[in-house]
Amino acid sequence: MQTSLVVTIIGPDRPGLVESISQTVTENGGNWLQSQMAHLAGQFAGILQIEVSREKSSGLTLALEALEQDGLSVSVATGQNTKTKAPAASGPLLHLEVVGQDQPGIVRQISAVISAHAGNVEELNTKLTSAPWSGETLFQANAILRMPNEKSLDDFRADLEAITQDLMVDLSLVQQVK
Repeated sequence: MQTSLVVTIIGPDRPGLVESISQTVTENGGNWLQSQMAHLAGQFAGILQIEVSREKSSGLTLALEALEQDGLSVSVATGQNTKTKAPAASGPLLHLEVVGQDQPGIVRQISAVISAHAGNVEELNTKLTSAPWSGETLFQANAILRMPNEKSLDDFRADLEAITQDLMVDLSLVQQVK
């Protein structure tokens, strides 16, 4: 019987870090399924899903936690069994893009509207870039959202557009095709 582990790892970035993590996973019977990793302010931040037999899961967990000796912070959680399908998420899937002059509170205000409409952020990527014409710092966000139903999408869109003027950002909201 297979089990799924969700692992977060944070620590000082260095060459060979991902190789070290992947070697630990492989040597302890794990199969690296998916991950998202980034270099942020000199730190490595990663989250990954590993499939492993139940018999080897505690050994793999201990081996991953041993990476803390290298200055990493490691957290391991048991996920859903990868052999049984999770129930299909209901409600429409939306792609949200936000671009505007950087300022504190953009993510907070947008996430408050999402939450008020009972939406779920399934994926969020943000970054700062330099505007090509002025050199000002621009904030960019790309998100995948799952909304509870299609009935409230017009209200959700209106509430998002209402805060764009206060935030001075451009917003694009597109429903994903299933």
